Amino acid sequence: MNNPLSVTTLNAQIKSLLETTFMQIYVEGEVSNLTYHSSGHIYFSIKDTNSSISCVMFKGNTKYLKFELEVGQKVCITGSLTVYAPRGNYQLLCNKIEPSGQGALALAYEQLKKKLEEKGYFNPQIKKQLPKYPKKIALVTSATGAAIEDMKKVAHHRWPLVEFILINTLVQGEGAAFDIASSIKYADTLNADIIIVGRGGGSIEDLWAFNEEIVANAIFEAKTPIISAVGHEIDYVISDFVADVRAATPSNAVEIALPDINEHRIYLDNLHTQINNQFAININKKQEMINHLVNMFKQNSIQTKFKIIESEILLLKTSYSNRLKDRIQFETNKMMHIKQNINSQYSLNLKAFQNQIDYLHEKFKINHYENKTSDGKVIISKNDKKISLDNLQVDDKIMLENIEYKVDCKVIKVEKR
Repeated sequence: MNNPLSVTTLNAQIKSLLETTFMQIYVEGEVSNLTYHSSGHIYFSIKDTNSSISCVMFKGNTKYLKFELEVGQKVCITGSLTVYAPRGNYQLLCNKIEPSGQGALALAYEQLKKKLEEKGYFNPQIKKQLPKYPKKIALVTSATGAAIEDMKKVAHHRWPLVEFILINTLVQGEGAAFDIASSIKYADTLNADIIIVGRGGGSIEDLWAFNEEIVANAIFEAKTPIISAVGHEIDYVISDFVADVRAATPSNAVEIALPDINEHRIYLDNLHTQINNQFAININKKQEMINHLVNMFKQNSIQTKFKIIESEILLLKTSYSNRLKDRIQFETNKMMHIKQNINSQYSLNLKAFQNQIDYLHEKFKINHYENKTSDGKVIISKNDKKISLDNLQVDDKIMLENIEYKVDCKVIKVEKR
């Protein structure tokens, strides 16, 4: 009987056999038991209807994984079998993972697009408005690409007053996404009016940096309005949806960002013509008003009125001189007659008034109290008012008065005769 093998030896032989036999495996299955470890490794299983196998993708290979693994997802794996000898477990060591029936980049694009849309990155209500007349634009692109020259040409013809700040950026390949995000953050500190992020056309792999979440975050967090201008008109990347404005091409981005100086020149020419025409119309209207006022002034001036009156006087003097003399003589005679009548009436009225005054004077002298009391008669008054005997009552305090004396009295008895 042969000598028995140790467990370690057996596991070592199995490990050697499996790893040399299954050095290159291409297998399809459904993802389950998925774990993203803090170390960066990914542990999971793939299964079909009847069995499953453990899988691991180490951190060094996960950077090439463009999409996010999900439980229940069907994938195709390229890798090899490996055995963990201390426990005798074997597992599939994954070098490359592709979604089954769909490209990895396409799936990664849809996954990130859905994620960012749910986070509100695409909300049109938070999009920033582009300034109408930007003075300074930051360009986040490659200094060696053809896109920068195209943008400069468009700007030169469209609005040469603008200032461009070029931030030379890696726009494809490893590290491009990080470089683009860093350039956007730097551009946001330059007090530019607009940031244009873009590059010329290319394959989906060439444009992929603009589909990375780090770039989307940088665009979303920027305070400066951003135009995404990546590839050609048919190319849509994640940055297009997150940016405030999407341009079909880098050249189109400049057209969107800048006003057309020729349109403004035409507008100014038209405005100048309109102003001149309106000015001429207003001047003509004012001149007509002035002419009208001058004519009105002439017609109503004192000199004109004097001339009219003078003409009328001359005419009257010539036509009615005799009648005027007769009228004057008639009026003179009439005035003299009226004057005589007035004088006669005045004399009569004056004499009548004098007779009335003489009559009143005589009557006054007759009725004056001095005359009445000179023969022993007195005036009776009560409370400084003259009163007759028939109005007196017992206990009234009265005063008897003549020309020489005043006597205070009290009524003791009133008796009618």
